[in-house]
Formats: sequence, C-alpha cells, structure tokens
Amino acid sequence: MASDPILSAMPAVELRQLIASREVSSVELVSSCIAQIERFNPVLNAIVTLADEAALDAAKQADSALARGDRVGPLHGLPIVIKDISETAGIRTTYASPLYRENVPDADCEAVSRLRKAGAIILGKTSTPEFAAGANTVNSVFGATRNPWNTELSPAGSSGGSAVAVASGMVPIGHGTDFGCSLRMPASFCGVVGLRTTPGLIPNAPMVASWDPGQVHGPLARTAEDAALMLDGMTGFDGTWPISIPAPWDSALDAMRRSGGPKGKKFAFAPDLAGIGVEPEIDRLCRSAAALLSEAGGYVEECGFSVPEAIDIYRVLRAQWMVEQQLDRLDQMDQMDQMDQVDQVDPNLAGNVKLGLGQSVLDLARAQHARDVALKRFRELFNVYDFLITPTSPVEPFPVTQNFPTEIGGRKLASYTDWMAPCFLITLVSLVSVSVPVGLSRSGLPVGLQIVGPRLSEPAVLAIAAAIQEAAPIGIPPMLG
Repeated sequence: MASDPILSAMPAVELRQLIASREVSSVELVSSCIAQIERFNPVLNAIVTLADEAALDAAKQADSALARGDRVGPLHGLPIVIKDISETAGIRTTYASPLYRENVPDADCEAVSRLRKAGAIILGKTSTPEFAAGANTVNSVFGATRNPWNTELSPAGSSGGSAVAVASGMVPIGHGTDFGCSLRMPASFCGVVGLRTTPGLIPNAPMVASWDPGQVHGPLARTAEDAALMLDGMTGFDGTWPISIPAPWDSALDAMRRSGGPKGKKFAFAPDLAGIGVEPEIDRLCRSAAALLSEAGGYVEECGFSVPEAIDIYRVLRAQWMVEQQLDRLDQMDQMDQMDQVDQVDPNLAGNVKLGLGQSVLDLARAQHARDVALKRFRELFNVYDFLITPTSPVEPFPVTQNFPTEIGGRKLASYTDWMAPCFLITLVSLVSVSVPVGLSRSGLPVGLQIVGPRLSEPAVLAIAAAIQEAAPIGIPPMLG
C-alpha cells in the first residue's frame, strides 16, 4: 500500500477515519502522495518545493502519537500542500518572484500554523503567479502549471498549483488564498471544490493591511465534505487580528451534515452576474445544475440580477491593495525609480501597482461609496433569496500560453481582470462563495457553479455543493485513468 498512488486520491474524510483507526498509517499515505507526485508533477508542475523528508518524519510522529493514544486534531496525519504565497517555517517560500527565489522563512503564517496544530503534514509548496497577481499560474521562477484535464490548458490562478495537486490526486487537500477569484477559478478549471471564506474567519497574519477584507485563506478539495474538514483545521478567533471573528459552529463538517442541503431553500439564478457574457457550454451546464437543485427540493428562480457597474470599483480597490502589499519595496526607491522597478516584475502585477500609484484619495473615496451601493443591491437580493447561484467562470479553460481571455463571444474585454468578474464581485461585498463542479463540457473540460451565501454560511453552501456533487459526479481527469 505504501507505494500505491490510489490511496492519495481517496477522500480526506475517509482517510482521516482510516488513520484514526490505524487501518492506514500516515507514513503510508504520505508515501502514496509522493509516488503520485513523482508520477504526475513533472508534467503538471504543480508542486514547486517538495518537503518529502520532513513530511515523512512528521508522518512517523503522527503515527506514534496515535499509538500512544494522544489526543489529535481534525487533520491528524493528512498531507497537504501550501500555496507558495504563504510562509512556511523551514520550507522555501518564493512568492513566485525572482526576488525571493531562495527565501526560507523562520516562522509559519497563521493559517499554516493552524493547519499544523490541527495535525496536517506539510508536503510541499504549490505554484502561483508572482505575488499571486494573475489568474493563469505562470511565473518566471518555475514556469507554467498545467491543467490535468488537458495539459495544453491553464488551471487558472492564482491558487492553480494547489488546485492541480488536488485534482490529480497528489494530495487529498490543498491550501489557497483568494482575493479576486484565486480559490474559485482554479477549482472551476480543475474540477474540484474551492471555498472563499468569510473575511476574518481565518486570520491573514503576517500579511500587511490587517483591516482589509479582500484576501482570505481557504480550502481546495475534491469533495465538499473534505473542504469542510479542512476548514475545521483553520478557523478560530484571534484577539490580535483586528477583523477576526469566531465561527458560529463547533465543526463546519458537522454543521454541513446537519444543514439539510438544498431542500426548502430559495435560490436566485443569475446567469451573467457581471454582464460580460457567458460561453454557451458554461450556461448549459449551470442551468442543468439549477435544475438539479429544484429536483432536490430547492426553489430556483432565474433573475436578471447583475452588477457590471461594480467592475470598475474592484479595479480601483485591487490596485490600492497591490500597492499596500508592495509598499515596503516601493518605499526603498525614490519616486523616479519606482516605475522602473515596477516594470521588472510580472506585467499583471506591474499593471495593478501602476494603476494604484496613479490613483487619488478622491478615487478611493468614490470607490468605497460605490461599493456600499453594490452591497445594498446584494442585501436586497438576500432579503428575498437564501442563496445566489451563478457560473464561476464565463469561459472554459484557455491555453496555458495565453495570459488571460481577451473576449467572450466576440465581445472584447477591457482589462485582464474582467473575465474574473463573476468571482471578484463576490469578493467586493465580502460574501461566502464556493465553486463546485457541475459537469463536463463537450470538450471534456470541467465547469464550475458558484454558490454564494451570506457571511458565515460556509456549512450551508458546502452542503448544497455536496448535493450537486452527488447528483452530477464528473469523474477524474483522463490522464489519471
């Protein structure tokens, strides 16, 4: 069993039970993951730093703890990969930037620290665009990460490496972050579950901009239950983090199983949330998923709800956030050097930073006021409906050599971020959102549906995602067969 890569592709909730009962050892599971990585990572390029020896040592300790009868956490003995934007003590963290090619942090970020305390074993770091700025996982340090459903295509980003590692069975669960679409879009492209959590549920330390609700940490998993299990290892109130909030459940997994799924819930189906168009195959499969929710006892009503006017708001606030993240580096330069230095990083990141440097206080104030207007529209929607459902991505996976889609149905897009609008409009108003696979297109590519709920509705949206997965399983990427 130690060399059987199929073990690593089993659901995390099952693996946890097998490890707890000592039917499977953590060492066997980690060894299975390593075998799967050796088999597929040379082609997919998802994991950029492998900590196999340290992971095997940690697995031995995990097995010993069970043998002693120690009390263990919800993720005990489960291997996991961490997005290379998040600090890991003793394991290289490059932020996908040549500036940090050999950077090895002394301490974990808070999210990783929590995962370790929950018993997870850090097996490696996964690829991302430079400083996570972009929705195609390509960078100058490690190159391109490829989609396991078709290696000529992109896995999206910026948590593309983790999504690919999970989809290809290299690990049962993966970590990612999400500022605009970075958990949900890779989940959609790779046929897995990606959850954008409530801002404050998982602290962002040591990230700067501590009061900002934009970036969140969250799980990538093959099933909604696995995502809930991983969430149980990450949440918890932190009195030193200014927007930290406690979870209103003892266990997300237990709360999910009690929630009742779609039965009796009211869903607003918005086929084009951003008003930018949707490819026909995406629309067809998301409508099929809406029908499944109706068959499961939910009430689904198509509505014309869209907020295209909020796209420009997000651009302004995203640019401000990018400047905040790069402020220490910018402060080390004089004003004449700033633009020259910015041009040396990835063009996506450079474009955001330049936009931010050119904004005025008035621009930011207007954006915040407009954001309040957008929030009011969403609040009015949720006064009538329990959940909003909409396509995660308006397009199918595109070539990995393409930076981003430039048009949808012949309609030109104004910015590299526009195609991500169905996701980032949810980020803008701090709601919970999960992407769940709803089927395969005629091209054999996964399509994701985005289920949006109020703050702290993670167990409920995951229960709905689980019902869809049960009714419409998509199978595994052909290369794994």
